[in-house]
Amino acid sequence: MIQEEENDPLLISHRPQKQQDESETERLIIRTWLESKKIWQIAGPSIFSRLAMFFVTVIVQSFAGHLSDLDLAAISIGTTVIISLTFGFLLGMASVLETLCGQAYGAKQYHMLGIYMQRSWIVLFFCAVLLLPLFIFATPILKFIGQPDEVAERTGLVALWLIPFHLSFPFQFSLQRFLQSQLQTGVIAWMSALVLGLHAFVSWVVVYKMRAGIVGSALTIAFAWWVSALGMFGYTVCGGCHQTWTGFSTQAFVGLWEFFKLSVASGVMLALENIYYRMLVLLSGYLQNTKSSIDALSICITIYGWESMIPLGFLAATGVRVANELGAGNAKGAKFSITVSVFTSLAVGFLFWLIVMVFHEKLAMIFTSSIPVISMVNELAVMLAFTILSSCIQPVLLGVAVGSGWQVIAAFVNIGSYYLVGVPLGLLLGWLLSFGVKGTWTGLLSGTIVQTLILAAITLRCEWDKEVQKARINITREMASNQ
Repeated sequence: MIQEEENDPLLISHRPQKQQDESETERLIIRTWLESKKIWQIAGPSIFSRLAMFFVTVIVQSFAGHLSDLDLAAISIGTTVIISLTFGFLLGMASVLETLCGQAYGAKQYHMLGIYMQRSWIVLFFCAVLLLPLFIFATPILKFIGQPDEVAERTGLVALWLIPFHLSFPFQFSLQRFLQSQLQTGVIAWMSALVLGLHAFVSWVVVYKMRAGIVGSALTIAFAWWVSALGMFGYTVCGGCHQTWTGFSTQAFVGLWEFFKLSVASGVMLALENIYYRMLVLLSGYLQNTKSSIDALSICITIYGWESMIPLGFLAATGVRVANELGAGNAKGAKFSITVSVFTSLAVGFLFWLIVMVFHEKLAMIFTSSIPVISMVNELAVMLAFTILSSCIQPVLLGVAVGSGWQVIAAFVNIGSYYLVGVPLGLLLGWLLSFGVKGTWTGLLSGTIVQTLILAAITLRCEWDKEVQKARINITREMASNQ
């Protein structure tokens, strides 16, 4: 009887205004807390997994101390230049699963998740094979862009042995997004931790003890990534995903062209994102900078790269949560998830902004003892801090685009903002107006700000009830084509 009175709308309307406001505030706090838990449930393991797999390469380089400077340079160029190109593109292609699997899971069409993942394997592996010329012809490509012959030839050898590493991406990325879309993220984190520990031991044996050289270094990286992919696959097919994995299906070959087009749009979107700030070092190479300036800039970009693992985790989380809510037909839930994601990411970004601003004089000491380099990093710290702050909202908005299926729109926004605004402005300020590295960086940062404003405007003007209808139509169409 008491419970019925509490829920009676007539009685609620006669409660004091203060009591009603307190009740609304409590519900909002609880709802925010629950949504934050869901976001961190995806973002946390995603961040940890990215960092763990990043340190796979770092561990190899740390055990490769006996190699020559030429070999170390070849490994560095192979893993940070060639691999980063294919990594960003294939990672972006796999993000289409956040849209499709996320919406299907929200709509409780669980069997579709396994079919979508198999389509992703087919499409991504096909594209990975098409990208193999980057590895096979790495030497002439590097010579063409101005690398010394000796470095280019050594890197070309490393690139050939990095092919198994490259071919693991279609399966690794697809499995991660398949599991994320159904909130089974714990296995991703545990597998990443296991692989990181195993890789440290294998690298110590193969690279340090057996002195396997650059070939052994490249193969140990591939070994770690394949172990991770096979571990997640084993979990999936051995009962960990009994609702969403119903076995291999010929339906995976249905609708491959539409899947391919959406995947390529996603790939372009995130590939442009992945290489954008790496271009800062490349553009600065054409300026009249001292070696200390380039070294300082590389340190700043490395710090930014580490920190960007966190907003990229929120990109994944936002994409999954928005897709889940749209698939479930909950437009208000999608909007609320976006709001929570934006403020959470902004809070994390502000924390790192504060750390850089407070410890700007000591940042470079992690990497070097060179006084000129430390001094230059100190000068660039303000630019780094505001780049970190500006880049904490933009990945969330990209996550909204992924979850809603706006990859094509986002790809055009990235092209326009980055390569029609950011890069030309960076060249103008850094080169023609002689503002140096700071001018180039300011130009690129302007591109990010423009992109953020455009994506924010698209998100704010979005009619989410129509997005729910689009999700339902897509799911219904898929169900019909698979019967």
